[in-house]
Amino acid sequence: MNLPTPAIVTQAGARRLPRLALLMLCCAYVLPGFIGRDAWRSADMAALGFMAELVQGSSNWLLPTLMGTPTDNPAVLPYWLGAWAMQLAPNWASADFMVRIPFGLLLVLAMTATWYGTYYLARNPLAQPVAFAFGGEAQPADYARAMADGGLLAFIASLGLAQLSHEATPALAQLGFSSLFFYAMAALPYRRHGPAWAAAIGLIGLTLSGAPTLALLFGLGSAVLHFADRESVGSDTTRKSHIVQEAIAIALLSLGTTVLALSLGLLRWKVEWPEATWSEWNGFVQLLVWFTWPAWPLALWTLWRWRRQLFNRRISRHIALPAWFALMCTGATLVSPSSDRTLLLALPALSTLAAFALPTLKRQVAALIDWFTLLFFSGCAFIIWVVWIAMQTGVPAQPAANVARLAPGFEAQFSFLALCIALAATLAWGWLVKWRVGRHRAAIWKSLVLPAGGAALSWLLLMTLWMPLLNYAQSYNALVQQTKDQLDESGCVETLGLGQGQIAAFQFYGKLQLKAMQPSPSCPWLLVEPLADLSAPLGIDLSAWQLQAIVRHPASTGESVLLFKRQ
Repeated sequence: MNLPTPAIVTQAGARRLPRLALLMLCCAYVLPGFIGRDAWRSADMAALGFMAELVQGSSNWLLPTLMGTPTDNPAVLPYWLGAWAMQLAPNWASADFMVRIPFGLLLVLAMTATWYGTYYLARNPLAQPVAFAFGGEAQPADYARAMADGGLLAFIASLGLAQLSHEATPALAQLGFSSLFFYAMAALPYRRHGPAWAAAIGLIGLTLSGAPTLALLFGLGSAVLHFADRESVGSDTTRKSHIVQEAIAIALLSLGTTVLALSLGLLRWKVEWPEATWSEWNGFVQLLVWFTWPAWPLALWTLWRWRRQLFNRRISRHIALPAWFALMCTGATLVSPSSDRTLLLALPALSTLAAFALPTLKRQVAALIDWFTLLFFSGCAFIIWVVWIAMQTGVPAQPAANVARLAPGFEAQFSFLALCIALAATLAWGWLVKWRVGRHRAAIWKSLVLPAGGAALSWLLLMTLWMPLLNYAQSYNALVQQTKDQLDESGCVETLGLGQGQIAAFQFYGKLQLKAMQPSPSCPWLLVEPLADLSAPLGIDLSAWQLQAIVRHPASTGESVLLFKRQ
């Protein structure tokens, strides 16, 4: 029997996820990682350095620099947001914490846009479930709301989202603005003014955040899909005319953002074609598999189950639009030097596609997802707790020895508040597992509850129980403090070859006055990036400088510096 749609959903299956539970899940995912830590290596720290120089007036707002060096990412808006947050920071708040507030709001924007984007795509007539002969099928609004809950759960469950979505970097700004444009194109058939403003802000924000090429591709492709969707309104010539006008406006807006990028010097050719080697392609495939899990298998299932609707005479907007976004991001990932940060932008679209797989999943597949998720995230939580106990008590001995070997010099810290939060999260996970194995088979989003809850649990446990250890290993503070212990009070240091993250750390956390190395030394100290064998690079006048110490990051041998003193 050829059904008009593969979705068969009853009204009971369209029950929505309780709003309080969804809100608590989002808070448990968003807040940890933005609170209680220093900037981490190295993009997170480098971005903070660019923002600080804007505030100090030592950098051009249209061309942010760090010690005169421009950014690797052709972006300006993310650094403006961080600099404005610093300028508005009260005396009692640390600058690095205030910087994270607008980026935390950008993550909230991405979540909200993913929910509403999925909701409006699910309102598409071609996305509606099969109508039953005697009634009882899901009502359009209820069905769309349940699908949106599933899309948001798939977004939170994505493994690659956790760390990159909690860094104050251009990647998170790109995620927020691309999600906003995705929502705009999903909602445009139903609302006009709100999505129009969202489309303009999304494309301009994405361009100013360092992704002008993707903004152009998103815009032009969406304009074509919107124009092709004019057949869905039947014989309504007025609405067809509006759709054509909207498609032209979106295309012109996309071209306008490209002109804006050219005028600001943001359009840079950064394509790096992958090498035709097994290791290169194997790494790319592994990134796709783990970074977008569990959205990608569900997205592929959606494309298969909805294939007849996708290639029908009428455009299936609910499949074609997220497929276009996901395809562009995946292609850009293949040729991008920062592949994981580019792939991050595909997660809202992949999550939406994953949601449309839910009404078509068989019970055996749903059970397989549940059991895999239960074992995986319960195992992760168990490991996190065991290592934390070992750090606090020394028992078991092997995990404690591993921590001492990987992070020498680290001293465990106990936080009663962190312990209470971690215990509450673990108990909530136990309750969620009990709920899922109970008789709650109706809701179509049920298969993504455990993946989203497990991802939030693991991230929260890491950001509470392991926060001191991760902060010690991932920040530059230990390296900066060891270096400062050997300096005098002048604070004047010349540098040679340091990375942007290291420069920002020594300036922001070390309060050092850094200068590029001069032919005639003007500072009593010199910091140098060593070669692979920890030797000094060429270009240092050893008659003027004497090696004082080799300062190593305790948890990362690749973050060592050579400290020279002027003779």
